Amino acid sequence: MKAISLSRYLIEEQRAKGKIPADLRLLVEVVARACKSISVAVNKGALGGVLGNVGTVNVQGEAQKKLDVLSNEILLEANEWGGHLAAIASEEMDDPHPIPHRYPKGEYLLVFDPLDGSSNIDVNVAVGTIFSVLRCPDGVTEPEPEHFLQPGTRQVAAGYCIYGPSTILVLTVGDGTVVFTLDRELGSFMLTQDSVRIPEDTQEFAINASNARHWDAPVKRYVDECLAGKTGPRGKDFNMRWVASMVADVHRILTRGGIFMYPVDAKCRDKGGRLRLMYEANPMAFIIEQAGGAATTGHQRIMDVQPLGLHQRISVILGSKHEVERVALYFREN
Repeated sequence: MKAISLSRYLIEEQRAKGKIPADLRLLVEVVARACKSISVAVNKGALGGVLGNVGTVNVQGEAQKKLDVLSNEILLEANEWGGHLAAIASEEMDDPHPIPHRYPKGEYLLVFDPLDGSSNIDVNVAVGTIFSVLRCPDGVTEPEPEHFLQPGTRQVAAGYCIYGPSTILVLTVGDGTVVFTLDRELGSFMLTQDSVRIPEDTQEFAINASNARHWDAPVKRYVDECLAGKTGPRGKDFNMRWVASMVADVHRILTRGGIFMYPVDAKCRDKGGRLRLMYEANPMAFIIEQAGGAATTGHQRIMDVQPLGLHQRISVILGSKHEVERVALYFREN
């Protein structure tokens, strides 16, 4: 594959295909630079004094890690002055972050989970940043939370950066899903996979099996059939994989197929689910669909859901198209 940097890829999407405006291109580049800074902090680990909790909880009621707070600050500082954004929303903050008046404002809204899977930081398991870009509604100069409440179909870009053995940026601007790997010698994200396609069939599933006693019947039926293996109704053996870091689980599926499930169940039904619609489900659904996969709540396509709140939680089932469709069928039959 010809060596193509993220900047060149975005310029070609803008110039040759007319897919993205210049401001959106520059915004994605700024987010990518912030992810490089987060990658450095993550890689330093204990040497950088960034492990452990800070003694506070976020709006989700979750204990904040030092790297949660640092990653959030890096993304805010990198994006607030460029003139591309009208406002920013983060999983770590109760309310949107306004663009300071001393800076120009743009036409986009940026939504992100600064460090997904942060409970894994102290045990050196891959974590990542997830982001989504929306257009600010026309005529809105001071965006409020309700202006972010757009269904996933309104996203103009989405991506994640996974900080593992290599730092990888996965991106879609609505023209397929592409993968970039950080070349630390050059300091640039370089294109390493174009037009990603997720296999429609799979023999791997990812779910937190400790919640089995809480699952609804359609999920239990699907998992039981997978566990039955060759002698069961599916006629083939399945492997279960569960990292407990969404970016890691989704990246595995994007690479070799599979299905990821964090469904609503009796344990989290009062909250609507476990994962956040705006910060996790919508951007991942966009990425997965652009790679030929599918993403559903079990009852509805994730990207068709009309958000009701900035921190709304939702049921998530995504990955290889045929497996996701099978789970959705079980929900319809239930």
